[in-house]
Amino acid sequence: MKKVLYIGLIAGAILFVVSYGGLFLAVKYLPQLFIDAYANNPLINSDGIKDILFFSHAFILSLALSWFWERFKSLLKGNFMLRALEFGVVYAVVGLLPIMWITYSAMDVTFTMVFSWLLYGLFQATVAGIVFAKLNP
Repeated sequence: MKKVLYIGLIAGAILFVVSYGGLFLAVKYLPQLFIDAYANNPLINSDGIKDILFFSHAFILSLALSWFWERFKSLLKGNFMLRALEFGVVYAVVGLLPIMWITYSAMDVTFTMVFSWLLYGLFQATVAGIVFAKLNP
């Protein structure tokens, strides 16, 4: 369990940098998506403690995915990139697709917004999978 936590924290730090760097670039190069989706949306709230929760997301996700990797890594075949991509796709289909479906159907959010969240989650899980495949094959 110590190994799972340690590797999860390493992946969390890497995911934090990659995710928020990517978010910065996305805002810079796709500003209209973010203005339409977030700036004028009353569902999006940023105040105090919620900001801390938002920024800790990479670590929470990485710790959960580290445990998932430890349990199911033997089922993933191929080189480290193929294993990481398959890991990301499995997480996206099993973990993200159902929640994105219910979010889109129950909340006033655009398809583009929900689809971007799905792609972002796939990207995050694949990056974490690369770290796990290298550090905990």
